[in-house]
Amino acid sequence: MLAACKNPSGRIIVNADPEGNVKSMSASSPNNSPMISGPIVYVALGDSTGSGVGAREGGYVTRLFKRILTHRPGSRLINLCFSGATTADVLREQLDSGMRATPQLVTLGIGINDIGHGVSLEQFSKNYGEIVAQLKNNTKATIIVTNLPDISSAPRIPAAMRSEYHQLIVEFNRRIAETAVAHGVIVFDVYTVTHEELRSHPEYFSGDGFHPSDQGYELWAKRMWPTIASAMAVEAEPTGILR
Repeated sequence: MLAACKNPSGRIIVNADPEGNVKSMSASSPNNSPMISGPIVYVALGDSTGSGVGAREGGYVTRLFKRILTHRPGSRLINLCFSGATTADVLREQLDSGMRATPQLVTLGIGINDIGHGVSLEQFSKNYGEIVAQLKNNTKATIIVTNLPDISSAPRIPAAMRSEYHQLIVEFNRRIAETAVAHGVIVFDVYTVTHEELRSHPEYFSGDGFHPSDQGYELWAKRMWPTIASAMAVEAEPTGILR
């Protein structure tokens, strides 16, 4: 179980419950200091949820960027997410390009495909830690990672596999929380949002029975925006809940 942990500056980074669900988080390292005013470069690293598979109007990354533009006109998005990406793919194909862009903001959403491809928990942890360490060491960006959504209720997941799949998501999220503590990065807890909402809202899944729909991505972006807004020191609109 992760308790409230502190970095050398003394500020709380992550507090997670016994299942590894992050309950509170804050940035407190030099690389997560308040962003400069004016336009920013936003780099998104991750998988199909970042690229928007399943939706007509983009995934959570596109929707967050639209909100960023209302506060920071002239900002630029470099979305390196692609369908099927694993942590190994981020290391091989996304990370260097993202760091070369000199971003002020980086989001990282990766891991579901590691589960799907049978990547071991230890290998996932090693890869994830390397990604975050390189971002911390080689950029001055504010880094926000999302833990894994609870998609164990997705129509495409066979009923007999849902319990095991859910447990894997919980275990991988625990490692993400541990990495966040170790490196002092901000975590957005999409696990809790999806755990609470998806079972009673089938419309949040797209027609493929696995990826979010436009409504699902909008829920994700709406709940994640206050975390982004806080890091950017801008005012966020009320989060609300889509119905």
